[in-house]
Amino acid sequence: MSRCPTRGWNFKAQWLSSDQLEYIRYLWDDPYTQLAVVFVGGEGCYQTLRKEPMLSSRIFIWQRLARLTPEEVLEVIPLFHPVWADADPHDIAFADQHAAHGNFRAWAQLTAHARTALARTGRPRIDQELLRWAFSRLG
Repeated sequence: MSRCPTRGWNFKAQWLSSDQLEYIRYLWDDPYTQLAVVFVGGEGCYQTLRKEPMLSSRIFIWQRLARLTPEEVLEVIPLFHPVWADADPHDIAFADQHAAHGNFRAWAQLTAHARTALARTGRPRIDQELLRWAFSRLG
């Protein structure tokens, strides 16, 4: 669980206990909370939420998010952050193939490291040398 000051609480839905999920349902049903809940999770999230019928019956949309295809990466990533807006499409494809693999969370991490690298080097745009340094920071 982590706290984002402008967006509220962020939980891994599959890690929540039945009591915690019941409390969220209680808050959701309370007319004074005007609460919107978005459950996001990884493996096991769907099964965890489905085990709570009082909660799962209130879920409006179940949406599975897949990895971005290489074509989607070339379309979406330049719009995602200004760092990628003027990047060479070959460098974006290189970054996806070697590090991000169509995973948006990985793209967010890579973007943060790329911004650091650009600031440290004073380079005007992403290149493969800078990307290799960013890859080394991904762990």
